[in-house]
Amino acid sequence: MPAKVSSKLPRKQRKGRYTATAHNRRKLISAHLCGDSGNDLIHQYNCRSLPVIKGDLVRVVRGDEKIRGKEAVVTSVFARNLTIGLDGINVKKADGTEVVRKISPSNVVIIKLNLSDPRRKKKLETLKEG
Repeated sequence: MPAKVSSKLPRKQRKGRYTATAHNRRKLISAHLCGDSGNDLIHQYNCRSLPVIKGDLVRVVRGDEKIRGKEAVVTSVFARNLTIGLDGINVKKADGTEVVRKISPSNVVIIKLNLSDPRRKKKLETLKEG
């Protein structure tokens, strides 16, 4: 099933997310770019949102008060759950071990892009021109 479902029924929207193919899941793990006056990535790259990859610097803008406003580097992307893991934002399990807290990419804003991937760099250059 594609990432976007033609139906507006919530059950079909959820089913579309759960049964999405790998290349469509990548699009679903997208976050907005920062639009601050000092760090205006939206106008710099002529794009509003991009898929989050490992190494991006993000700011948590929604969610739990404990982590809201924190800036962290993305350490892992969980394509199966459509979530991301951030450096230093952990949760304790019942046995005392700490694991990465999974956060939805819709709750973060990308502050600095990881441009080590040549494909991503090329894609951003084409967006910048057009």
